[in-house]
Amino acid sequence: MTQALTEVAQTGGRGSPEIRPFRFTASDADLADLRRRVTATKWPEREWVPDSSDGVPLRTMQNLAKYWSNQYDWKRCEAKLSALPQFTTEINGLAIHFIHVKSKHANALPVIITHGWPGSIVEQLKIIEPLTNPMAFGGTAADAFHVVIPSLPGYGFSGKPTTAAWNPVTIARAWAELMQRLGYTRYVAQGGDWGNSVSESMALQQPPGLLGISTNMPATVPPEVAQAMGRGEAPPATLSPDERRAWDQLDFFYKKGLGYANEMGLRPQTLYALADSPVGLAAWMADHDARSEELIVRVFDGGSEGLSRDDILDNVTLYWLTNTAVSSARLYWSTQQLGGKGGFFDARGVQIPVAVMAYPDEIYQAPRSWAERAYPKLLRYNRLPKGGHFAAWEQPETFVSELRAGFTSFRTA
Repeated sequence: MTQALTEVAQTGGRGSPEIRPFRFTASDADLADLRRRVTATKWPEREWVPDSSDGVPLRTMQNLAKYWSNQYDWKRCEAKLSALPQFTTEINGLAIHFIHVKSKHANALPVIITHGWPGSIVEQLKIIEPLTNPMAFGGTAADAFHVVIPSLPGYGFSGKPTTAAWNPVTIARAWAELMQRLGYTRYVAQGGDWGNSVSESMALQQPPGLLGISTNMPATVPPEVAQAMGRGEAPPATLSPDERRAWDQLDFFYKKGLGYANEMGLRPQTLYALADSPVGLAAWMADHDARSEELIVRVFDGGSEGLSRDDILDNVTLYWLTNTAVSSARLYWSTQQLGGKGGFFDARGVQIPVAVMAYPDEIYQAPRSWAERAYPKLLRYNRLPKGGHFAAWEQPETFVSELRAGFTSFRTA
């Protein structure tokens, strides 16, 4: 794999080590090898069912492979990335890559936005310009953000950990250090998936300068609900309709949607096939959750959705070119090593201000009642009409609008 890294050092905020400009260039040989591997895919037999209940349909992956090998152009995505200010800095012995786009508006609010799995910085590309240049997208100067988007350790262009020391708790501390190095003394954080876990860990740590967080995949499940679900009991009769829908969504996910997480949390080194087969990697990533997988199926059937074929393949190709299929999976394993009790969606006791975006096709749509219990300083809660797990990527307009509205109270004159 090939990359070019500009070696002109810059300094960040007070007391910071070097922050170096970064640029990635994929080699022609790597891109040719990718096309060769896609074309040479050894296909299994067709699924036995007419839907996705036993996995990503054969036709979807064959349509994806045909487009990937014949029409897709990584250089288009590469040019988009190269147009953005990108940097690396070493934190706790690991190179951390990040995009940093400053708004021209002096009173812009700094925000650090964290992606999840199977996402990357590609998830946030559509929201950068509306956040930093709001007046060109229906907003005002008072809506402006300075935007920092890091690549998680083991993902994309960040370094690959060699121990289990990197997990949401330690990543949260690293992000606080990054914002300090950039000179930001007051800022907010946003995330979904692992990005929520990191943002909530920051909220629990309360580093100096962190004003509040926003989440599009909140951890709000009350203890009595989590315990009943964990014991395999029927849903409590006291649940409201919204709470019962959330129960049903979670019940489905825990029973039928956790295969990928179990494997990556318990045996990530076994996933050699993901590093060897680009189509295998794409199928593994596409099957993250039922609603996202159904969207991807529709896209490669020719439908028009919040994501395009190029969007989907930009993200998969980034994983492929950086060889991060297994290193990204290790975040699940490292988090398992933390031990402790509770599920990913269990309320954690966050005491600082929180804004919640509740998308209907997320793994579960957090009810307002649960959000109010989980976040005693709830800034904003809004149920959105459309969108799922990759909210910033699928529905950038509502995502940007919610981020602006959620943090209005932190604006300074």
